[in-house]
Amino acid sequence: TFARLFRAIYMPQNVYCVHVDEKATIEFKESVEQLLSCFPNAFLASKMEPVVYGGISRLQADLNCLKDLALSEVPWKYAINTCGQDFPLKTNKEIVQYLKSFKGKNITPGVLPPNHAIGRTKYVHQELLSKKNSYMLKTRKLKTPPPHNMTIYFGTAYVALTREFANFVLQDQRALDLLSWSKDTYSPDEHFWVTLNRIP
Repeated sequence: TFARLFRAIYMPQNVYCVHVDEKATIEFKESVEQLLSCFPNAFLASKMEPVVYGGISRLQADLNCLKDLALSEVPWKYAINTCGQDFPLKTNKEIVQYLKSFKGKNITPGVLPPNHAIGRTKYVHQELLSKKNSYMLKTRKLKTPPPHNMTIYFGTAYVALTREFANFVLQDQRALDLLSWSKDTYSPDEHFWVTLNRIP
């Protein structure tokens, strides 16, 4: 449950932004909000997205929180995104030590597109939302090339980003253009962070 995850990761010196799927029940949203209201360094994202697995909404949810965190007065050094099913295998102290070993670098592992992933950015994909089901639809329409002659890399959707990089992602025109280009790709959260981190 969310409460169990939050209890496991909470530390008073950190700051926490929580995104709840806009499609969640009012009862669930209220229970999360009530829990977070007990902590001065935890809050709900200012904008919620109706999340579709594999769609831009998943990435946008992370970006909404990243934007809120960038405005925070807490002097955080890394933003780490997790999902509701995650559970830490390390203590906060161990995670901090691990992050320190990267000496201010992002953790966004990735590779050039493997064969099975090429279609994710080669063809237009659409998010389809309904009351019963939400899913991604692959079309036969080819996408335009990525902006700024970027090479697209693929990696994990779950990353650790420095505050400096977070500001770059939110403000740099190349990042904004890549986000716009990625809106009709499949699982853009798996190429967005790693591609931007590999810009020379």
